[in-house]
Amino acid sequence: MILESILSRRSTRKFKPTPVTCEQTRTMLTAAMLSPSACNTRPWRFVAITSRDKLDNLAEVHPHAKMLQTAQLCIAIVALPKVQEERPDGLPRGFWPQDCGAAAQSILLQAEALGLGSCWCGVYPKDATQAAVAKALGTAEDEVPFCLIAIGEKDESPNPRGKYDEEKVTWVE
Repeated sequence: MILESILSRRSTRKFKPTPVTCEQTRTMLTAAMLSPSACNTRPWRFVAITSRDKLDNLAEVHPHAKMLQTAQLCIAIVALPKVQEERPDGLPRGFWPQDCGAAAQSILLQAEALGLGSCWCGVYPKDATQAAVAKALGTAEDEVPFCLIAIGEKDESPNPRGKYDEEKVTWVE
């Protein structure tokens, strides 16, 4: 059941040196690409990074991504706003942040289902972080670095931080 992965998922910031396989990476990317998007525009591309030098560089340029120093994989989600802006009907325009967020959540949950740890590090909408990550990834000018997701075998077990809160629910019958 998907709720089990949701309940057990935590932001992992310490990873073991065990490599993430190509098969595991493709499974997470498949989950991401099957995520919903406005008018099925799929305004994203993914950069799968296993290079130790590149992981360390990203840990250095992103102020809150030090966990990449021990992660064995980083999946960067790069938004493609132009895909939605160029639609003549205008319907999906501006929904790329939600669409990329859905893709990120799919990666996080699939990583958990594979027994891997992960940590979502936001890039967008912080201008300085976007510029630094864009330079590190070599993204095109019309692309937006949306987030970095550190992934690897867990070397810690953080306590749960969220819970169901009835006070946050309004029932309309």
